Amino acid sequence: MLKFYKTEGSAIIEIDTLEAGCWVSAVAPTESEISLLENQLNIDRDFIRSALDEEETSRIENEEGQTLIVIDYPVAEKPEQSLSAKKRKQRFDDDSISYYTVPMSIILTDSNVVTVSLKENTIVDDFSNNVVKNIKTQFKTRFIFCMLLRIAGRYLQYLKQIDKISNYVENQLHQSMKNKEIIQLHDLEKSLVYFSTSLKSTEAVLEKILRGRVIKLYDEDQDLLEDVLIEVKQAIEMTNIHSNILASTMDVFGNVISNNLNIVMKALTIITIVMEIPNMVFGFYGMNVEGLPYIESIVFPIGLSAVLALLAGIILSKNKFFK
Repeated sequence: MLKFYKTEGSAIIEIDTLEAGCWVSAVAPTESEISLLENQLNIDRDFIRSALDEEETSRIENEEGQTLIVIDYPVAEKPEQSLSAKKRKQRFDDDSISYYTVPMSIILTDSNVVTVSLKENTIVDDFSNNVVKNIKTQFKTRFIFCMLLRIAGRYLQYLKQIDKISNYVENQLHQSMKNKEIIQLHDLEKSLVYFSTSLKSTEAVLEKILRGRVIKLYDEDQDLLEDVLIEVKQAIEMTNIHSNILASTMDVFGNVISNNLNIVMKALTIITIVMEIPNMVFGFYGMNVEGLPYIESIVFPIGLSAVLALLAGIILSKNKFFK
């Protein structure tokens, strides 16, 4: 699907045809739409198809006066809506949210900015719906940096959500150990791995742009790009902190579960030993053995079994090995 946008006054509006200075948004473009962009804007077909590969990594290329920037943007959605089995999360709750990253291409030509993405995303929607203010599509470099800044801000927003979810799940685990919460923590830990990988690649791309060899930078553009780089570095630091906290939390709860299992096994061992004593007593009285006291009475073996079982329980419960 192709849409064309251009700044008129202080707002971005949708236009019907391709014009110089407009922004072209291509979401899951068909082959005919790819051919249209290739013919009218003279864009390399491989540039257009770069973002259509889910596993595409962040990078920047410059060829024949056109610049390709492939960047990962964060996505939060239901697990069953994820794009691939690799990205998909475990389904543990209907209200759970899956966090992962998806590539998006930003192509800079002499007259236009073209964004290509495999699916509709909130970053493009924010610009097309004028959520981001004071944006002019005619200032192509600044427009691109504003989009990168929006992506960096979305990373920070989702990282705060992940922190709140992990704290809530941790509180739930303090009350009751359930597989659902443990799987949820593991799921958040994987999401942070996706974020960390994408952010580090994004940082490398931004530092390459900042050197000014790929895209010509003006003073205001350079200041904006530095702000984007600061946001990305902050997101990387937050991701590392949350990853370490989650890893430590998973280890702690793993040790707690193992300790609880040991306690249960010790209790079962005591019960097994205590319950074995009556079997031994009645086993002797059930055999044809002479000389056993009160062999004609059933009360005596029952009482003897109870006393021996009680003594064994007291001794074992006071043993340090079972504490």
